[in-house]
Amino acid sequence: MTEENKAVEKEEQEQEVQPVLQIQRIYIKDVSFEAPNLPHIFQQDWAPKLGFDLSTEAKQVGDDLYEVCLNISVETTMEGTGDVAFICEVKQAGVFTISGLEDMQMAHCLTSQCPSMLFPYARELISSLVNRGTFPALNLSPVNFDALFMDYLQRQEQQAEQNTEEENKEVH
Repeated sequence: MTEENKAVEKEEQEQEVQPVLQIQRIYIKDVSFEAPNLPHIFQQDWAPKLGFDLSTEAKQVGDDLYEVCLNISVETTMEGTGDVAFICEVKQAGVFTISGLEDMQMAHCLTSQCPSMLFPYARELISSLVNRGTFPALNLSPVNFDALFMDYLQRQEQQAEQNTEEENKEVH
């Protein structure tokens, strides 16, 4: 009987340690599309210059519940005149159940894995908005959120090293 209890305890411990990442809901938190120079912009040769900005936000909204928001801004200007063709801003968000992760794993999940799940939704929305503005198709390239996370970690490490070097110089 004690062997059965030990087996049950071991099974319960293994279940507690299992990491969990589940999508609860995906939604549009905010969207904006502006084409301030229509119809004038269509009288120019189409020579766009694309500006792209991407960021993420994450906050805990409950026990093991996190809201992650992927913010994408696309601004297209005409190379010759500098006229703005369109500005498209999307905040694609989701609520995720996340548990059983250590601090670094949680940071990776919130800044890489969750945004990777949200990006296809945001990309499709941006493409649709640009299409509805009757502009040529805009298909954003995939984003490697893992590489962005690793770059962020390297910058944090370099900043910490610089701070340590500056503190050592001040002491001597």
